[in-house]
Amino acid sequence: MGGPYKIIALDMDGTLLSSNHQISEGNRRAIEEARNHGVHVILSTGRSFMTSKEYMESLALDSYHITVNGSEIWHTSGELIERQMLHGQHIETMWKLKEQHNTTFWAVSTEKVWRGEFPENIHEHEWLKFGYDVPNQEIREQIEKELQAHSELEVTNSSPTNLEINAMGVSKAKALATVCERLGLTMANVLAMGDSLNDLAMIEEAGCGVAMGNAQEIVKEAADWVTGTNDEDGVAQAIRKFVLDNS
Repeated sequence: MGGPYKIIALDMDGTLLSSNHQISEGNRRAIEEARNHGVHVILSTGRSFMTSKEYMESLALDSYHITVNGSEIWHTSGELIERQMLHGQHIETMWKLKEQHNTTFWAVSTEKVWRGEFPENIHEHEWLKFGYDVPNQEIREQIEKELQAHSELEVTNSSPTNLEINAMGVSKAKALATVCERLGLTMANVLAMGDSLNDLAMIEEAGCGVAMGNAQEIVKEAADWVTGTNDEDGVAQAIRKFVLDNS
């Protein structure tokens, strides 16, 4: 484990947020105390800026903000620092797979999150992510295999039944490394927390990687420590253990 921890990187769904998508008072207090100690608290999420902004604002965060699994890095002021796109041709391929297997999907373009509806002309939009939710394991594995045949695609998940696809090389870890550079820090200064495959790289590369009690098994195995679940203030437990009790 590295340290001292100057950055706390938090996944949102399944990590910071409870099962009903709220930030608990316990988590809120621990985050505020960490910020009062001069620690940068960064949301590092699969969500878009549009769907994570209200949480960032409710915590009064004032550092960087990583969205769409690392496809975008923002400053909390709303300034876009970096963005990595998916090629329209790949979106077409993924849409055809969705139609072929009749799956639930969502997709993130620079201007909106698409659910249910989809544009007729894919190439009129700039794409950041495509996602499938496939409870049927056999079909999910089949889709994953087809996607992994494309070397330009990065395939992860944010829950055991879904697949999330970004441009190759996109990860929360890589985005965090860029943020560290801008802040004059290193990954050794990062305490990172998450529950799913899209958190795996940042948990492995952070000075201290924490898996939630509700995390997928592979994430727990890679972590330095396993905290409580997202409904047990697991984020606050880890902040108190690694940041506040050592300050």
